[in-house]
Amino acid sequence: MKINLVPKWILWICIVVFFGCGMGQCSVTYDKKALIINGQRRILISGSIHYPRSTPEMWEDLINKAKEGGLDVIETYVFWNVHEPTPGNYNFEGRYDLVRFVKTIQKAGLYAHLRIGPYICAEWNFGGFPVWLKYVPGISFRTDNEPFKMAMKGFAEKIVNMMKSENLYESQGGPIILSQIENEYGQQAKLLGPPGQQYVNWAANMAVGLDTGVPWVMCKEDDAPDPVINTCNGFYCDAFSPNKPYKPMIWTEAWSGWFTEFGGPIYERPVEDLAFSVAKFIQNGGSFVNYYMYHGGTNFGRSAGGPFITTSYDYDAPLDEYGLIRQPKYGHLKELHKAVKLCEKALVSADPTVTSLGNLQQAHVYSSKSGDCAAFLSNYDTKSAAKVMFNNVHYSLPPWSISILPDCRNVVFNTAKVGVQTSRMEMLLSNTEISSWETYNEDLSSSDGGSSFSTIGLLEQINITRDTSDYLWYITSVDIDSSESFLHNGDLPTLIVQSTGHALHVFVNGELSGSAFGTREHRRFTFKEKVNLRAGSNKIALLSVAVGLPNVGGHFETWNTGILGPVALRGLNKGKWDLSWAKWTYQVGLKGEAINLVSPSSVSSVDWAKGSLIAQKQQPLAWHKAYFDTPDGDEPLALDMSSMGKGELWVNGQSLGRYWTVYAAGNCDGCSYSRTFRPQNCQFGCGQPTQRWYHLPRSWLKPTKNLLVIFEELGGDPAKITLVKRSMTSVCADVAEYHPNIKNWQIESNGRTVEFHKPKIHLHCGPGQSISSIKFASFGTPSGTCGSFQQGTCHAPTSSTILEKKCIGQPRCSVTISNSNFGQDPCPNVLKRLSVEAICAPLK
Repeated sequence: MKINLVPKWILWICIVVFFGCGMGQCSVTYDKKALIINGQRRILISGSIHYPRSTPEMWEDLINKAKEGGLDVIETYVFWNVHEPTPGNYNFEGRYDLVRFVKTIQKAGLYAHLRIGPYICAEWNFGGFPVWLKYVPGISFRTDNEPFKMAMKGFAEKIVNMMKSENLYESQGGPIILSQIENEYGQQAKLLGPPGQQYVNWAANMAVGLDTGVPWVMCKEDDAPDPVINTCNGFYCDAFSPNKPYKPMIWTEAWSGWFTEFGGPIYERPVEDLAFSVAKFIQNGGSFVNYYMYHGGTNFGRSAGGPFITTSYDYDAPLDEYGLIRQPKYGHLKELHKAVKLCEKALVSADPTVTSLGNLQQAHVYSSKSGDCAAFLSNYDTKSAAKVMFNNVHYSLPPWSISILPDCRNVVFNTAKVGVQTSRMEMLLSNTEISSWETYNEDLSSSDGGSSFSTIGLLEQINITRDTSDYLWYITSVDIDSSESFLHNGDLPTLIVQSTGHALHVFVNGELSGSAFGTREHRRFTFKEKVNLRAGSNKIALLSVAVGLPNVGGHFETWNTGILGPVALRGLNKGKWDLSWAKWTYQVGLKGEAINLVSPSSVSSVDWAKGSLIAQKQQPLAWHKAYFDTPDGDEPLALDMSSMGKGELWVNGQSLGRYWTVYAAGNCDGCSYSRTFRPQNCQFGCGQPTQRWYHLPRSWLKPTKNLLVIFEELGGDPAKITLVKRSMTSVCADVAEYHPNIKNWQIESNGRTVEFHKPKIHLHCGPGQSISSIKFASFGTPSGTCGSFQQGTCHAPTSSTILEKKCIGQPRCSVTISNSNFGQDPCPNVLKRLSVEAICAPLK
């Protein structure tokens, strides 16, 4: 028998045509209701994952977890400064392999939204612009300026043509269904007036002219010209409406949490409020929601902007910095997405009918001609639950919540009722020791070596460093006459240095005299300390340190960094001595940077001192190195830097980022989901280091002898640095039984029957773990939260026994919440709940 084999390329075309595009035509258009993909309106759930903030080895797992969490789309910025580090020289390798990232999205069967910008903000260094752009003659950023527009168009064309060459737009059968040009420009356009509006029109026309075959968007740009869609960013976007009645409501950034800055607290957004804001947007006609961030990741190297943004970009996202699932945020949103998808046919086919159910309660009902019906019952009261009547049925709505009824009868989801587990993650000490520390003290005498230059007066830092280093030396000499009074009476003079940021270390005659630091809100700061001068020549060396370049603001390319003065000495016989216009010598960077001391091939180029020789005196501006073996297992790894001060760290030549053990200050007095969220309302970690742990990707490691190099500015004890594993230590669930008058356990949705079972608690430990014990279990009226549950007045005595029988030794388990499961009803006529905390341990 002869078998005719079909060539693979023909099969691939068939797959694209019949599954990717439908009826042989790939297209993305829109109307007022939604994006229309291959002829079908879609309600789309999206999440931001930024490829440079993780590693290629993490991408597939992150994207698959996003898909499992109910996402349809992955959204990412495109990072100009990493892709074109010098004009015309491009880098799309490793973490910057944009094509590989988009193809990974495609492999998972998801869509992509490419936010080309190329201004991105994103708490990224210089807002994503390459620093060389600042020095293009005649340039002015983000306005009707020909040099800027030429550079911007060149990069946008580069990215679009790269995507086209790989057939990655939906119009070609690829995953990209949207692209963004510019970013959050609206307020800037208003400030600039006509040049701003001209720039907006130019940017939109330029983007559309690139002919991608998919729509373009502009976020926070009310004047986005047709056919570009204006979109919303914020904690809430339910009040947003597009600038034309034929454009859909798109939410490009639903903020899942907030970023952190060194010296500030950690911000967490309750999932109940996040789910509420998304449900409210959908009920008001929204059709595309993107979580910013769904996975935040890590600002490796010197990529964090701000300034003062932490290396961690965790963002309280559903997938944490290490790529692990954050519960209950991930699971609760997954249930929300399921509920919204059940309503999709009605949502895209009809406009809502809005009726009042009370002073602060409403019903949004979508009824299509084909008989589909979906309802959203809302309670906007921040303090009190509400009982409402809808379709002749009573419903109870918790404060600040929305219930979703895909059949206009049965509640399948309420934003304030979290029925998924809470996972408790801890950093556990690994079995790997970091040992044999050696130290090399930065050679201060090299700061006026052959690569330095001298001039009169103080110069702006970035104009000299071009951001090739965080560090710039400002060096001058002062001659002190032997007749100065302070030499005899001991009343030392005061050195005053005013800096525009971001940190400063002052050395007099090779000894550290003190340091000073700015903050994100107050970048200008003053060093004012008494200094020990001697008769004759004295060398004053000021080390100015950048902590990320600005990423937001009007014409931030003109903002200054470094020591711009005044610099003065006070307390001399002649009074004040202004040094601002003295002769200053400038040296970019550190000697250790110049010889690439962090590289395994260069680390032996200097004489290192054994740790035992330097343990008694912790030196500022010191390099430290040690070796370690890779720990067993597959848990994510981090370095605990709590014993150190401020600096940067590298493993096998790869930079993990800037570290700074500055303590968080804020108001950490509590957090309630049931009010309009603002970051200052939900602060955590006060009195602790803003960032203690620094993510170390396993893909950067060798089995043995991994090189760890640290540059420490202030001091610290490297011998106390430890390698830790991020592990799930326990899981909790806290779920109420359903009201006894609910009897219908299935609904019809989109032509199919959907079953809703009686409530259960589901417990699931991490990979390679099982449930080793039940720390707490109570069916009745328990109180408290995960880690602090307490029995109430009503408690089924068999609670622990039932949970132990079902769960111990299992990687996951589930238990139905019903009286029969616990022997008998412990308190009749009382609505009960089951609260459980289970301990997770490695499988034996």
